[in-house]
Amino acid sequence: MEYSTSRIAFIFLAIVCKAHITKSQNLSCNSNDLTALNGFRKCVGSPVDGWGVNPDSECCSWAGATCDDSTAKQRRVIGLDLHGRGLAGEICESLADLDRLSTLNLSHNNLRGFLPDKLFQMQNLEVLDLSGNEFVGSFPLPIHLSRIRILDVSDNNLVGSLTSKICDRSHSIESLNFAENRFHGEVPRNFGNCTSLQRLFLNGNSLSGSLPETLFQLEHLRELQFQDNGFSGPLHERIDNLSNVVKIDLSDNLFSGVLPDVFRGLRKLEHFAARSNQFSGRLPPSLMNSPPLSTLDLNNNTLAGRISIDCSSMARLTSLNLGSNLFQGPLPENLSTCHRLNVLDLAQNNLSGMIPSSFQNLQALTLLSLSRTEISDLSSALHILQRCRNLSVLVLSKSFREEEMLGHADLQFPSLKAFVIGNSQLKGSIPEWLRGCENLQLLELSRNQLSGSIPSWIGDFRFLFYLGLGNNSFTGDIPRSLSELRNCINSSRSFPPAGSPSNVPLLLGKGDGKFLTYNQLWNFPSTLDLSDNKLNGPIWPSFGNLKGLQAFILENNQLSGNIPNSLSGMQSLEKVNLSHNGLTGEIPASFQKLTFLSAFDVSYNKLSGAVPLGGQFSTFPDSSFEGNIGLCGSRPSLRSCKSQAQPPSDELPNDEASTDGTPYSQMAFGIGAAVGFIWTVGLCFLSGWVLDKGQRRR
Repeated sequence: MEYSTSRIAFIFLAIVCKAHITKSQNLSCNSNDLTALNGFRKCVGSPVDGWGVNPDSECCSWAGATCDDSTAKQRRVIGLDLHGRGLAGEICESLADLDRLSTLNLSHNNLRGFLPDKLFQMQNLEVLDLSGNEFVGSFPLPIHLSRIRILDVSDNNLVGSLTSKICDRSHSIESLNFAENRFHGEVPRNFGNCTSLQRLFLNGNSLSGSLPETLFQLEHLRELQFQDNGFSGPLHERIDNLSNVVKIDLSDNLFSGVLPDVFRGLRKLEHFAARSNQFSGRLPPSLMNSPPLSTLDLNNNTLAGRISIDCSSMARLTSLNLGSNLFQGPLPENLSTCHRLNVLDLAQNNLSGMIPSSFQNLQALTLLSLSRTEISDLSSALHILQRCRNLSVLVLSKSFREEEMLGHADLQFPSLKAFVIGNSQLKGSIPEWLRGCENLQLLELSRNQLSGSIPSWIGDFRFLFYLGLGNNSFTGDIPRSLSELRNCINSSRSFPPAGSPSNVPLLLGKGDGKFLTYNQLWNFPSTLDLSDNKLNGPIWPSFGNLKGLQAFILENNQLSGNIPNSLSGMQSLEKVNLSHNGLTGEIPASFQKLTFLSAFDVSYNKLSGAVPLGGQFSTFPDSSFEGNIGLCGSRPSLRSCKSQAQPPSDELPNDEASTDGTPYSQMAFGIGAAVGFIWTVGLCFLSGWVLDKGQRRR
């Protein structure tokens, strides 16, 4: 019998459907696992993307779920990865009923509440990542995670002390991450039982005390991050037992004493950071002759003596930060043989002399900070450093004091993106050679004695978004070209093709001379600071085009004219200071639209009219408006706008007192005049009557 084509097609389709049904039946997940997952679904209180609406559906196909390769009818869930899915709510203990689960990743969600005890008794769990949530409470006890290798509860709100039992039954653990919580107390000695531990993160807590000696018996340790706590005491000499360690960060603690000269035993150490502690004494020779070291950060301690470094044995060194210490003497000439050196920060030390000519060999150098030192001869320094062709950030504030800024020198810094030399009392004018720095993003020349006019070519910089020229003696109008800075016109900035170096230290032009440190150059606020000069003329309406500008500082000048209404177009403004000028007219009501404005000062001008009430204006103090006799409003320090035309007599100078004021004063004047006229007429009449009567008697 011959089959028709349609019948053959029907039989083939039936076979395929049957095979698919059989395969689906074989792939169904275990009923207990399905119940556990549905319990979790109910607890989080929000839909889980990719889990469908049918709670009885095939859970092995749910997003984030991984089942084993079992050939049995019911497969077991062995992995659950739901990181970064916006989950909220709490974790139910029913999740612990996934008794074959080996990997659980719920990181970077909005989960809250306490950590379920049963979650830490799952015998097959190898990876548990709960980081980046809002869990509270103490760490669950007891812990029975016999197979755990990676445990991460960082970036939550957990409190209490660290458990000393973590490794009693978890001998395979390789990575422990308790960072960015609120744990307190000391590091348990029992951490020494974590014999397989490779990474330990305790940074960003409130831990204290000294580090237990048992930590330095963990021969497999590769990374130790203890920064931003309250650890104290000396650094233990047994640290040299950590022969496999690659990175150690002890920054922002209370460690003290001398650094032990034991770094020769750390044969794989690439990164060592101990900034912002209380270490003292000299640099240990074994640290300054460490061949594998690439990054060394000892900023903000009380280390002293001369800087002695052997670059011939430290060929891998790329970043050296010894700023904010008590080092003295000249800059070491042999630093120039560290050919890979990318970042060099020696600021805030007692270093003296000149920049060695050999520094021109630092061809990999991108960031150099020598602020607040006794180094001299700016002319020589700039001629040497221009040969560092990759130098992009040069910070020299509070150095080269009272020297002359090289105005028309033939200098070339093709890669320069940030030039900072404030608070040095430099004389001269804005140097012409800066015009060739086409990639300039940040220029800070505040608190010097620079004079002359501000050159219009500054407005031609394509990438400039921070201009600090405050506290100088500049004269003339504000160049209109500054309102055309392209990187301040848009709220999103553009940057030169090559990236900017990280950890850029900027010595503030004002205040107490502290450093501000940002992770990237572009994190600095977009700023135009021309304060404390002798500038005159108007504020150009075209400044309203700078939609990306965050700080507009023009205080203490001789500016005149109105405050342009168009400035409300600067929609990113957070700080405005126009105080101590000669500005007239009203405060534009359109400023109420500036929703990011947090600081506003127009005091001591010649402004008049009503102070706006809406937007952020209710948050500004009365001192923001004082010294403007013509302003009025509902503030206690201002008179009511209803009596604006006639100020109280005790508020006016004697020569300014006038009766030409409000309708009430005019009415009083009229009544007084009328009464005077009646009295005069009456007296005249009476006098005439008396005289006439006297004549009759005669």
